[in-house]
Amino acid sequence: MAIGVLFFLSVFAGFLCADSEYIAYNTSQRIVPGKINVHLVPHTHDDVGWLKTVDQYYVGSNNSIQVACVQNVLDSLIPALLADKNRKFIYVEQAFFQRWWRDQSEAVQSIVKQLISSGQLELINGGMCMHDEATTHYIDMIDQTTLGHRFIKQEFGVTPRIGWQIDPFGHSAVQAYLLGAEVGFDSLFFARIDYQDRSKRSNEKSLEFVWQGSKTLGSSAQIFAGAFHAGNYEPPSGFYFEINDDSPIVQDDINLFDYNVQERVNDFVAAAIVQANKTRTNHIMWTMGTDFKYQYAHTWFRQMDKLIHYVNKDGRVNALYSTPSIYTDAKYATNESWPIKTDDFFPYADRANAYWTGYFTSRPAIKRYVRMLSGYYLAAKQLEFFVGRNNLGPKTDTLADALAIAQHHDAVTGTEKQHVANDYAKRLSMGYEEAKELVASSLACLANSKLITGCGKSTAKLEQCPLLNISYCPPSEADLSHGKSLVVIIYNSLGWKREDVVRIPVIGESITVKDSNGREIEFQLLPIVNTSVNIRNYHVKAYLGKYPSDTPKYWLAFSASVPALGFSTYIVSSAKRTGASSTISTPSSFGDENGTIEVGQGNLKLIYSIDEGKLTQYVNTRSLVKAPLEQSFSFYTGYNGTDKDPQASGAYVFRPNGTFPIKSNGQVPLTVFRGQLLDEVHQQVNQWIYQITRVYKGKEHAEVEFTVGPIPVDDGIGKEIVTQIKTTMKTNKTFYTDSNGRDFIRRIRDYRTDWDLQVNQPVAGNYYPINLGIYIQDNMTELSVLVDRSVGGSSIVDGEIELMLHRRLLHDDSRGVAESLDEKICLLDECRGLVIQGNYYLRIDPLGEGAKWRRSAGQEIYSPFLLAFTEQDGDNWIGSHPSSFSGMDPSYTLPDNVAMITLQEIESGKVLLRLAHLYEIGEDKDLSVMATVDLKKLFPDKKISKVTEMNLSANQERAEMEKKRLVWKVEDGPKQEPKVLRGEPIDPVKLVMQLGPMEIRTFIVDFDQNFLSQMHDL
Repeated sequence: MAIGVLFFLSVFAGFLCADSEYIAYNTSQRIVPGKINVHLVPHTHDDVGWLKTVDQYYVGSNNSIQVACVQNVLDSLIPALLADKNRKFIYVEQAFFQRWWRDQSEAVQSIVKQLISSGQLELINGGMCMHDEATTHYIDMIDQTTLGHRFIKQEFGVTPRIGWQIDPFGHSAVQAYLLGAEVGFDSLFFARIDYQDRSKRSNEKSLEFVWQGSKTLGSSAQIFAGAFHAGNYEPPSGFYFEINDDSPIVQDDINLFDYNVQERVNDFVAAAIVQANKTRTNHIMWTMGTDFKYQYAHTWFRQMDKLIHYVNKDGRVNALYSTPSIYTDAKYATNESWPIKTDDFFPYADRANAYWTGYFTSRPAIKRYVRMLSGYYLAAKQLEFFVGRNNLGPKTDTLADALAIAQHHDAVTGTEKQHVANDYAKRLSMGYEEAKELVASSLACLANSKLITGCGKSTAKLEQCPLLNISYCPPSEADLSHGKSLVVIIYNSLGWKREDVVRIPVIGESITVKDSNGREIEFQLLPIVNTSVNIRNYHVKAYLGKYPSDTPKYWLAFSASVPALGFSTYIVSSAKRTGASSTISTPSSFGDENGTIEVGQGNLKLIYSIDEGKLTQYVNTRSLVKAPLEQSFSFYTGYNGTDKDPQASGAYVFRPNGTFPIKSNGQVPLTVFRGQLLDEVHQQVNQWIYQITRVYKGKEHAEVEFTVGPIPVDDGIGKEIVTQIKTTMKTNKTFYTDSNGRDFIRRIRDYRTDWDLQVNQPVAGNYYPINLGIYIQDNMTELSVLVDRSVGGSSIVDGEIELMLHRRLLHDDSRGVAESLDEKICLLDECRGLVIQGNYYLRIDPLGEGAKWRRSAGQEIYSPFLLAFTEQDGDNWIGSHPSSFSGMDPSYTLPDNVAMITLQEIESGKVLLRLAHLYEIGEDKDLSVMATVDLKKLFPDKKISKVTEMNLSANQERAEMEKKRLVWKVEDGPKQEPKVLRGEPIDPVKLVMQLGPMEIRTFIVDFDQNFLSQMHDL
């Protein structure tokens, strides 16, 4: 023992006497052929709101919830990169980066530009946020990406190369081909795929693949993609180096205790070999960072410097600072053949009984708010273009930023804390308020002037009604008995003429309605029922702080016809008596001798059973469809997570613990209101569910308006409310859901294309996100259901479609938000559960004929009429103002298979234009064909001087993007596929643009400023 102690003391003394030397770490290593190359990718994942608001995350406040400060990350990053030119870093979220950029001095900005130019700092993905892929609409995904990409191009002259969707909870086909390949990305990386899928892919070395997300565009829009092998975006275990992390550092000072260089090198090599065994080629990526890391960046880079230095001295593997761009180029250079992936990665489960399918519906009110404002933003940008952008305001910029942030994968998903959801809603409201001013002033300008450019002075103050859905619209509720008239300006943001029924609340019944030509038109008055009045009064007080002064008695309904990209004007005036062209609908619940009642004045008839109080049959006299049809409500009880399996149903996860039908509690089950324009069927399903089904004379679909809530939880059980639409169709487990409102993907119950599914959740595991619609079909007919927001849905039973409408849960599902999904609204210190009002639309067509309705009605749902109101004395508005307007040539409309999804002035004389083909190949026998658009007729009062085709996000010319596109080899060689139809380059003289099926083309159009000036002077 004494000898051992003596030896230890001698060694210890030797340590004390050793010379301490500065170590210059060699971090210059590049790729080494023949070795496993470990690409260290330093990154931070900064949620644009989740547990804290976006601003709290940026400045680092509210740290009692989470210690996170993005300012610190970016502040400490720059000197850390400057300390060693070999260090690299990637940054993603432009909502944060742009905040930080605006705060920097010119000197710091100059340094950052040099770091970006040299490739040390790479901006990837490049959108304002890392958007969700399940609950987002493709137009919103494009807009928020464009906002970030154009900033990056303007400030730094670079185009992001890589898609980096590392945290969204499942991944869409649209993300792959549209927001990936069509943006110009060379690759797309993500973390979250189903645990069963990941296990199989790990064993087969197929975690990296070539993804062909569009069956229409095929290999022309494919992208190299990779799912991280561990299912997260963090470093391997033991290699976390934030200042408070507990991973062992590399202690390489021999004068100090705990020297561990060889131990750490061994750990590194072992982890690298494990990953390399799941990966093709000799290149692997380590994601060195996670949520809000690098707040003190030097702690990470110091350890990575040491690891690179000592691992490469060891020589068994090669370590280097890298980025996803470098990694992608290295993979491409190997000339490897990759497996092909089609369709998408939904639904996602991270373990058994844990399907992340609840968030498809979570927070349905904010989902609707986002979707409503998305369509409003599209229209506002059009109007801003027609009158000319005013940099002094009002503008659409605030709404653009708010909508962009709302696409974040913890925003529109409903997976944020309640105070953060409130913050998103506040930002959206502020954006709407400014855009509302722009819309009002633009419409006033267009309605007051026949000039091609510029506006005459307008005295009209146009008002809008954001609470029209709850029958609150002060301008339409004005007393018109003293010679006043209500002017209703109706704007249509679609590229084709549109006819639809407008409904506004009014207080009296003695009125007339005149169209743009001054002719009286027929209208209908429908009583506003007590349920609607109660919702109106309560929520107006909650939102505006005051009760409404008057209560309207009726919904005024009239049919409006509005030109493409234009408006029509309608005049509502008082009359001595109700006009002969009107109908006051009175309630009725009487049926025929068979105990049934038929509703519908046009081709569509719905048959109801009086005794049972339910829908029984759907009849279309034009298409000769006659089919049994039922509709009902049920609820799933949320699993509480207190049993042996702790997984609860929550904001993310849908885990039902039984299903229960909802039946009427003895109230009058059925009340019918009939009229010249539409019939309504009212049903009080129970105390907290009310439903109105509308059948319009000129339409061949039914509109179902539901009011759900407050969901009762007095029994201590959370509930998830669904509606089922039931037919007798033989659907063979098959149904179809949209991908972000774009392509439809075939789903088969209890089946996955890529692996043999082990079914442990037969309901939740068959739920899919729906943004446009869902349909089923047999060999005779197809039933389509379209939605007004993102919802979850499925076909759990053959012949049925199920939509989840609302959720209220009492347990957290242990995915980080640490809060139950129990939304409430409070008034006078009293809080009650959230009430949701929404719509879905259904139609049955002969087989093969449903696509026309799905695509055209889908556009009308996304872009409803925009209404603006003003009051006038007398009846002289039509004589003194233009009664209608169209921004297009009056003789021209867009083809039925084309939509204008962007018309935005980006600077004087320059406009961003996007046109989208609405149909997939083979989707419709008439419309799945090449379409043409005449740009001269789109802009009849302007002279086009130049048209430049861009990539989807408008940050590079399309031709340059195609030149740079990487062509990846696939297993078994190129497969035979139908010829992809894409439009030819635009002839600069003819200016006629072509669009192939599912193609979206983006252009910057320059106008001749001299021509505009001359026209203005006329």
